[in-house]
Amino acid sequence: MEPYQLTATQALAKFKEGTLTVEDYARSLLSRIEERDAVVQAWAYLDPEHVIQQAKQLDSVPPEKRGPLHGVAVAVKDIMYTKDMPTQHNSPIYEGDEPKVDAASIITLRHAGALILGKTTTTEFASITQGPKTRNPHDPTRTPGGSSSGSAAAVGDFQAPIGIGTQTAGSTIRPGSYNGIYGFKPTWNAISREGFKVCSLNLDTIGFFARSVEDLQLLSDVFALEDDVPSQDNFSVKGAKFTVLKTMVWPQAGPGTVAALEVGAKLLRDHGAEVEEIELPPEFDKLPDWHRIVFHSDARSTFLSEYRAVKDKLSPSLADYVENVDKISRVAQLEALDGIAALRPKIDAIASKYAAILTPSVVDEAPVGIESTGDPAFNAIWTALHTPVTNIPGLKGENGLPVGLSLVAPRYHDRHLLVVSKAVGDIFESEGGWKGQANS
Repeated sequence: MEPYQLTATQALAKFKEGTLTVEDYARSLLSRIEERDAVVQAWAYLDPEHVIQQAKQLDSVPPEKRGPLHGVAVAVKDIMYTKDMPTQHNSPIYEGDEPKVDAASIITLRHAGALILGKTTTTEFASITQGPKTRNPHDPTRTPGGSSSGSAAAVGDFQAPIGIGTQTAGSTIRPGSYNGIYGFKPTWNAISREGFKVCSLNLDTIGFFARSVEDLQLLSDVFALEDDVPSQDNFSVKGAKFTVLKTMVWPQAGPGTVAALEVGAKLLRDHGAEVEEIELPPEFDKLPDWHRIVFHSDARSTFLSEYRAVKDKLSPSLADYVENVDKISRVAQLEALDGIAALRPKIDAIASKYAAILTPSVVDEAPVGIESTGDPAFNAIWTALHTPVTNIPGLKGENGLPVGLSLVAPRYHDRHLLVVSKAVGDIFESEGGWKGQANS
């Protein structure tokens, strides 16, 4: 196994053993990026010399002073401020812009010893579905999803073990599915959003990409994600209770997702779980529209400054938010905000009856073309409800491409969800039919 193929947890073990230096690890990753970048195009900014400089500095840190992420390479979505790299938001307005300050999440990563590889591509301000240049590593004719396009593609293509993204509708879970990796959206506001370009204060959530749940747990330690009741590491699918929840969006499900949900539920039953299917009460039916209203209403104020100063450099769809072309009234905005808020404790109560909710991550496999990053229909309701969600890879669609399934838990049950995700992920990855090592 080459160093670039290592998960974060595996790389850390080798650093501790002294069998791998951070510099050699970084050079392996940079060679992988050089080999694959023309195909995948995951990076908005990457300076190999700076990467090696960071690596050498990390190698010089005495073992007793090394952090929990010592030397682990991290790909960062290019909406988060990084004091030593540009933050450009995929916008001509901020081309070459260098804020000279770190986002709170980047400060936390650096303090833990992470190696910040570079900035990854995103849609414009992470707020539209028109794709960047990035392609799906498993089929370059298809999108990697978005808006966290580059972070997910880099992890899926073994160019980085960890990717940092954000989600306003489906920008962590959907790319996780399309790229055949784990995507984790924690409980809303569990991780500070200070220092990145917010689209919707009510929805935006920092999330992670990785190729193992152990790596997600490692990041959760670093970001101090804690449940009130410590999770049990000895969780077993056998005897656990799950529910399948297709949601009101189910009519949009394609054949890949229909088949994946059937296979996923069967695999859980085959391993001794109790799996039932429920439907959400009718009061949840407005969630997709309420999410849209909150998203568009928040974006109306978010992009006002760019609209006033440099409207000609702003995407027409973002200008539409500011101009409120959908004519969303303040009454409708309040109804959406208050309606969603009232549903959050209700979904917590439903989810608390199960080890996790099993629900679709995507409409289907990644769609052909990179003009659009795909449909977040199955993700938006969970983003609005603020629940933690994990995309579990291992299943596949009609074209042999990955189709993930989501596990959902009540708010602030993030660590519990990751323990369940580890057990379910082991099953789906070994028996689900999709193997993600083709390009490794």
